[in-house]
Amino acid sequence: MGEETKPRVFPNRWADAVGPAGDGPSQDRCDCVAPVRPARPVGNAGPGPTRFHAERQDTTAPGWLRLLELVEEAAADGREEFKPLVELSAGERRQVVTLPPTVAKLTAVKSLVLYGSNLVRIPPEIGAMTSLESFGPYTSYRLHWFPYEITRCRALRYSTVSTRALYGSYKLRPPFPALAGAAPEDADLGDLDPGVRGGTAIRSCSVCDGPVTAGTLRQVWISLWTSGADVLPLLVNACSTACVDALPAPAKGYVQAPHTGGPGVVQPPAGRMPR
Repeated sequence: MGEETKPRVFPNRWADAVGPAGDGPSQDRCDCVAPVRPARPVGNAGPGPTRFHAERQDTTAPGWLRLLELVEEAAADGREEFKPLVELSAGERRQVVTLPPTVAKLTAVKSLVLYGSNLVRIPPEIGAMTSLESFGPYTSYRLHWFPYEITRCRALRYSTVSTRALYGSYKLRPPFPALAGAAPEDADLGDLDPGVRGGTAIRSCSVCDGPVTAGTLRQVWISLWTSGADVLPLLVNACSTACVDALPAPAKGYVQAPHTGGPGVVQPPAGRMPR
């Protein structure tokens, strides 16, 4: 066989990022984005509405309890790479739908690997991971958006995200979930319906980090470059209209202003890489 006909061998870059297999799946099925295609609408009909995943984290599940331990271990030893899911069984990985707020302790971590997770949301506390350079939730197909606080990870330069699963992805342009309006004055921002607000708690303003009250809460979407590789759909929990006005310009080729989502938001055509 000549040199030019030899098959090329490519290394599996994710070989050490996958946890042990089990009898059952490590991920739940998700059809939030997959059915959406850049099809020609019929009349005024467009893609159907998308919604936040409403699952709450079971804080008694063995997978969650083990994850809490792993976060504490990583914080204590100051490791620079954190791959918690390889320490969990397939069943335990399926039990984890978010990361704990304690990831804020991982200030030394430069690489966060969440390959093949069952996550449906990332907590705003990821913004405290100020050393983070590489973020890898690749093949986490139920992860459709990220908190605006990830923009506080100023060192972030590299990400591997399954972009087809993202709201507003240029490949398919699935619609963003419609955001709820102002919360009732007596709403408990520490105990929210994640299917309505995206998360179970809003502790501070995504923009200024100041306090947020039910009466001042403003939620908007914005699409931004957050690394050298990906434009991510970010959920902003702002404490005021002024903080919404202070947001940076969205990425070129995406909706060019902060918005509240819903199928009525007009996005650029699908299938074309923004430049």
